[in-house]
Amino acid sequence: MLTAFTNFIELHLAGPMAKIANQRHLRAIRDGIIATLPLIIVGSFFLIIAFPPLPQSWGIYQFLSSNATTILLPYRMTMYIMSLYATFGIGASLSKTYNLDVVSGGILSTIAFLLTFVPVNIPLEAADAAGTSGFVLPMANLGGGGMFVGIITSIFAVEVYRLTDKSKFKITMPDQVPPAVARSFESLTPTLIVILVISTISYYIGFDWHSAVSKIVSPLISATDTLPSVLLLIFMITFFWAFGIHGVSIIGSLARPLWLQILEANTTAAAAGETLPNIAAEPFYQWFIWIGGSGCTIGLAILLAFTAKSKYASKLGKAIITPSIFNINEPVIFGVPIVLNPTLIIPFILTPMACATIAWFATRLGFVSAVTITAPWTLPGPIGAYLATGGDWRAAVLNCLLIVLSVVMYYPFVKIYDKNELAKEHALEQEKTETEELVSTTVVESKS
Repeated sequence: MLTAFTNFIELHLAGPMAKIANQRHLRAIRDGIIATLPLIIVGSFFLIIAFPPLPQSWGIYQFLSSNATTILLPYRMTMYIMSLYATFGIGASLSKTYNLDVVSGGILSTIAFLLTFVPVNIPLEAADAAGTSGFVLPMANLGGGGMFVGIITSIFAVEVYRLTDKSKFKITMPDQVPPAVARSFESLTPTLIVILVISTISYYIGFDWHSAVSKIVSPLISATDTLPSVLLLIFMITFFWAFGIHGVSIIGSLARPLWLQILEANTTAAAAGETLPNIAAEPFYQWFIWIGGSGCTIGLAILLAFTAKSKYASKLGKAIITPSIFNINEPVIFGVPIVLNPTLIIPFILTPMACATIAWFATRLGFVSAVTITAPWTLPGPIGAYLATGGDWRAAVLNCLLIVLSVVMYYPFVKIYDKNELAKEHALEQEKTETEELVSTTVVESKS
């Protein structure tokens, strides 16, 4: 039964899922958003500086909190407007897959996104009070809230660029013209089309891109920030991994824009000193579910390193324990392997689900702070959890408890796995002994 199911997955599901993971538009979205991670990580750390995990009576806390507005400016110019950077990254990545100029594609995507905003001409009195004048660009949708609009406009801009290039509907310069200048002139036609189309829709038809997309996406965001949704995403990611398909590339590419909006709502609330509204942002998965990597395999690595009796499992455990501490678990998935391993697939799927359920209720009940920071994913679990929650020591404790839970849940399955490996080694040793005895006997008979 299991063999038939495995064959069905390999024959009918693995191929289509691999194609989806490598689909150029999904890959461009994934790469463009991932390119903003340095800005998101560094920018979000200014939240910790502005609101340090220190007693409020301390002088350093009072100094930092009184200067929070200034301290948060790097955050507001990085993570707070991350959709602007992601749009450029998506356009550049998609252009690369079409062998188009990546800089031109990125710039086209950026202007297409910015044309969905209607600048506000603030009254003179308000302008004087704010120390500015003229038109002001509303920043709220430059962050995670504008991510889906940025994705749509980026794809549109690059597809226009591709069509004009493919149809030769462009200005072509002589070969003697420097390449940079030639590319600029080649981009004139798609730039004209993109600006005319987007500005007509935004300014003359009066279509509000962000409100329209928000109405469509809001139910998805609300649904994503629920425990059933979290468990479903965990199941899909681990299920694909169990058959050698990169689950994070497929599911993560689709869910990451939603995760970013959930995280941005938390960071905005944290910067304003308000209650954090959401739980299931991407750092929640990283520090309370994917401890050691997908499948919460830190427990598996610990057991193999310190309890395995078979030579293979013991040596493998000692080799993978260090990468696992830093959340790198491809050696676990493909080295144990977990892929197509009926014994270890069960805890690989169930362990992160159990961790998610405990962490969800711990956060919902206020035992642990919600995540607001995107900490570097290669940090050891307790440190990453501490930073991701803005310096909540309880998060580090919860992470440690979930590691213990991972060890407990993997233990009976590792014992079965280790026993099987030990049996294989004994069988090989027995076969080797019998072969040596046969060779020895043959030599003796030939001499006699």
